[in-house]
Amino acid sequence: MTPGRPVPPPLALHIPPADDAEQDLASERAGEGLLAAARGAVSSTSGLVPLTVARRAPKADDVEIAVEFCGLCHSDVHATRGEWGTQNYPLVPGHEIVGRVSRVGADVDDFAPGDLVGVGCIVDSCRECESCLDGFEQYCEQGMTGTYGAKDRRNGDAITQGGYASSVVVDRRYVLHVPETLDPAAAAPLLCAGITTFSPLRHFGVEEGDVVGVVGLGGLGHMAVKLAKAMGAKVKVFTTSESKVSAALELGADAVVLSRDEEAMTAENRSIDIIIDTVAAPHDLNPYFRTLRRDGALFQLGLPSEAMPPVNPGSLIRRRLSYAGSLIGGIAETQEMLDFCAEHGVVSDIELVGAEELNEAYDRMVAGDVKYRFVLDTTTLQAPSERADA
Repeated sequence: MTPGRPVPPPLALHIPPADDAEQDLASERAGEGLLAAARGAVSSTSGLVPLTVARRAPKADDVEIAVEFCGLCHSDVHATRGEWGTQNYPLVPGHEIVGRVSRVGADVDDFAPGDLVGVGCIVDSCRECESCLDGFEQYCEQGMTGTYGAKDRRNGDAITQGGYASSVVVDRRYVLHVPETLDPAAAAPLLCAGITTFSPLRHFGVEEGDVVGVVGLGGLGHMAVKLAKAMGAKVKVFTTSESKVSAALELGADAVVLSRDEEAMTAENRSIDIIIDTVAAPHDLNPYFRTLRRDGALFQLGLPSEAMPPVNPGSLIRRRLSYAGSLIGGIAETQEMLDFCAEHGVVSDIELVGAEELNEAYDRMVAGDVKYRFVLDTTTLQAPSERADA
């Protein structure tokens, strides 16, 4: 195991031919925008309601996508309910998008109508800073443009609207090829939960024989288990709930540790190389640092809304441990993750929901009643109205 992030490969080019009918349709519609059916919030208390969103006509570098599935992320709940500060409403969430290309701009040569594609959390960045040039668009020094709720600087500062919709238009640089061998619905959460857990595992150079600890077994945690196992690691899941022991083992975990059991935690002392912490509630990290071997690392992925208990620096110093954070992944690394998942048969465990079930799904996410990700079937959206709401 060698710490340090492997350089991700460039996006592979894949250009399946479009048939004559598709080309004729694209020609007829050139220059036309679309009205997309959507579900979104009109206030912090409105819940998700039917909306119609105006999508721009594809510019030269744009890809228009007919959305088929969109994963539900807990951050969608926070955003639409105004829990992360002031929002611009109406707001259509969704950044785990999978669908088929319906048309492309004149300069697009790496996507074609009919391609299965995905869009994650990023739809633009400055493209000029050191982070962008190095393939770390998620850390853009000018601020990345999020898939929803962000000002789209290249398109008149329009507020981006996400994937709980029948279509979306995105610059080709931020569109991913989704391998046809993956179930498109179960692949949708890979665009957020998958890359969020894949990136630190790759950064740390996890390989066969390493021991990976996973704290929490929700949407992120279950992906961390699957990906680490696919990389050849031994996986230990830490949970506060006895009810999740069997679930963790079913996902492929080699061992499950009840973190409230002091003796069980002591038994894991110096046994783990890297910990992926997915818990978004305040919790004491010091017991987990004691489970790490020399030069081990704990990656914090969960973002608690309140202060965490202080970290004892002595725990880090005595074993040269690292405490780090990680945010999704860049575009090339996300493509690498999708290709890796296709090679190893890794997808998310999902529950498919219709548009009318979205508000109930949000409440269930807050209650932790999902195993492990919800995905919206966009065929259940209403027809768009004649005028756009956003």
